Amino acid sequence: MKNLFKALANFQQECPTIHKGTKGYGYSYSDLPTIFNVINPLLKNNGLGFTQLVNDNTIKTILFHCETGETLESETVIPNDVKLKGMNDFQVLGSAISYLRRYAISSMLGLVTDKDIDAGGEQVKKNPTLTKDGLNYLLTKGTPEEIQTAIKTRTLTDAQRLQLIEKSNG
Repeated sequence: MKNLFKALANFQQECPTIHKGTKGYGYSYSDLPTIFNVINPLLKNNGLGFTQLVNDNTIKTILFHCETGETLESETVIPNDVKLKGMNDFQVLGSAISYLRRYAISSMLGLVTDKDIDAGGEQVKKNPTLTKDGLNYLLTKGTPEEIQTAIKTRTLTDAQRLQLIEKSNG
């Protein structure tokens, strides 16, 4: 495997960021033809090739070192329960295969092909729920301040909220 890994490392040093023009669902990305146009000559120069095989419900991506036959393989499951608006089952399957091929080869080769926005959003902190024991404590022993804090900071059912408001009012 040392020949494959050495060639892959050389490829990665030569490969530029492939961030081009296809837009969809609020972000831009590089489509398969754009990716292939960039990587194929670099793979060839480093004695590498790849294939992506569709088998039942998976895509098997195989990177190979042409001279030694060393291989690196990855398998990705194609989800079968996806529905996309305005597409029949065959169109959804084709879309899934293209999407997964793009991500599988990008992952295997270490490509940067889109803006990384997965972690770009601000995390929303969820309020903890009020347990049955917590509600019982507040209703029997809770101070007015504890009850007000629970109302403001806990996720409550309507019934819990009503019970706590009634308790705090009197």
